[in-house]
Amino acid sequence: MVEVSIICDKVRFEEKALYEKTQKKGIKSKIVDAKTITIGTHSKKKDFLLGDVLLQRSVSYYRGLYLTASLEYLGFKVINRFEVGQTCGNKLITSIKLAENKIPSPKTQFAFSAESGLESIKNNGFPLVLKPIVGSWGRGIYPLRDLETASMIIEMREEDDSPLSRIYYIQEMVDRPPRDIRCIVVGDQAVTAIYRYSSQSEWRTNVARGGKVELAPITKEIEDLALRAAKAVGGGILGVDMMEDKHHGLVVHEVNNTVEFRGAASVSNVDIPSEMIDYAVKLARK
Repeated sequence: MVEVSIICDKVRFEEKALYEKTQKKGIKSKIVDAKTITIGTHSKKKDFLLGDVLLQRSVSYYRGLYLTASLEYLGFKVINRFEVGQTCGNKLITSIKLAENKIPSPKTQFAFSAESGLESIKNNGFPLVLKPIVGSWGRGIYPLRDLETASMIIEMREEDDSPLSRIYYIQEMVDRPPRDIRCIVVGDQAVTAIYRYSSQSEWRTNVARGGKVELAPITKEIEDLALRAAKAVGGGILGVDMMEDKHHGLVVHEVNNTVEFRGAASVSNVDIPSEMIDYAVKLARK
């Protein structure tokens, strides 16, 4: 019998839903606290009773990423793989992968100093969006509508001790409706899609910032773009975020590695955790 471990550092709706689904399906499973796992170069797979396939669900990007690398070193099958997590967790690398695979995405500039960042902003014109290359839930994302604001934000970034703050990810502000689209991809299937609407007085559509959700039809265009984007970053269980550019059609702006689906589950007619568990069991049996 296949055994599934759900690795996490915080038990949220998603982890509970995945665990409950394994119980209903009669699949042996357990939730494992990522913070309690210690792995060494001398460790062996048999030292850890973690089952046949592991769902990496850590909220902490770096904890999840390097724990995944360590578990894969021991020979465990992890969803998603280290390479996928590394790509999706870094907006700069994600943008490169999308461009390499000719997937439409917002025009983006990378700069590596405050001076070159400000010069890039001047050359590209307003409005723009400045994003941290690592981060989630819309944190640290700033709309840039004039040079004075841009200069102040860059000055603030320069005072941050993080070396990642010295890398500037500057993106065009897409002319779109007050919503984006999240399509959840499981393996080679686009299982559900939702519209995420901005809350009042908020331009970001993140559900964590009060955004509202609505079921979206999975059109052929959405399905094709979501599957191509998922393949570009390495595949697995992913959330592909797109915007409806009024001038260029659908563009992919992000691919999420540890995809949250509470909002999607509240409106979808698809059993999202069931699809994820079935995929994990299928992978374990390969």
